[in-house]
Amino acid sequence: MTGIELALGVGIVIVGLWLIQVAFRERGQASLEQVLADIDGVVTGPLDEYQERLEQNFLARVVQPVAGLVTRSLSALLPSNHLDTLRHKIVLAGRAGSISAEEFLSVQVLAVAAGVVIALIGPSIIPLDATAQRIFISILVGIAVAALPNARLSSAREDRVDSITKDLPDALDLLAISVEAGVSLESGMAAVTDRFDTPLGHELGHVLSEMELGVSRAEALRNLSARTEVPDLSGFVLAMVQADALGMPMSRTLKTQSEEMRRRRRQRAREAAAKLPVKLLFPLMMFILPSLFIVILGPAAIRIADTLLS
Repeated sequence: MTGIELALGVGIVIVGLWLIQVAFRERGQASLEQVLADIDGVVTGPLDEYQERLEQNFLARVVQPVAGLVTRSLSALLPSNHLDTLRHKIVLAGRAGSISAEEFLSVQVLAVAAGVVIALIGPSIIPLDATAQRIFISILVGIAVAALPNARLSSAREDRVDSITKDLPDALDLLAISVEAGVSLESGMAAVTDRFDTPLGHELGHVLSEMELGVSRAEALRNLSARTEVPDLSGFVLAMVQADALGMPMSRTLKTQSEEMRRRRRQRAREAAAKLPVKLLFPLMMFILPSLFIVILGPAAIRIADTLLS
């Protein structure tokens, strides 16, 4: 057993004992709260709570509590604005309701730990003599695995931006038609929310919810722009806020914005078509042309070789 394996084993044992100690301490606190609740005559149903936990999956029962402990332990070592940055990225990716910044950080920590463990166990299958090689591979695998959650978050963010940009012209058309028909802007947004089960429809529904809670229309639209950071949607929000402040007709503003969004969509389609030949050049040179050469020139080359050899 090498020194690094011994140190790794000792570290795992220490972390395991610490987690067991914390778990028993929290269990003791829960038992004390249960006794006090029984004294006050409050029925909390421990059997039902236990059954609920058993019905949860392994991630909710084991991984999330352990990840929470790890996150609370590492929060003192992180910059003060790191969690705020993570929260902003999660909001932009549209995952605010499914995962928190603390849980995302826990996923990153567990991913790094899993990558390091896999990198340390892997050389036992593919032997590596030098300890430095093991350490180097462990660092590389840990960094690569740590980048996976960020890559997934960035991919979700890009998909959300593309979806909002694609649906915005049609949504503005429906909103303009609704307002021209005599309904209010809020009713038009409700119609768009019912019609579009997409990120744009969900965000407009969020705007309506904020307005129902007493937030002004301008502030709710600014919050929409801050939550999405889509250039086309930000331009629409700016135009609507200015029209609302200056008292301009909403129907005319919506119609103008709809025409502008459609013009931008046509420009993006032309740009994508202009970039297509350049994108096709690499697969054409690497895969299609060699196959054509083999099919067309292969029989001739075989016949020439047979003639020369005979």
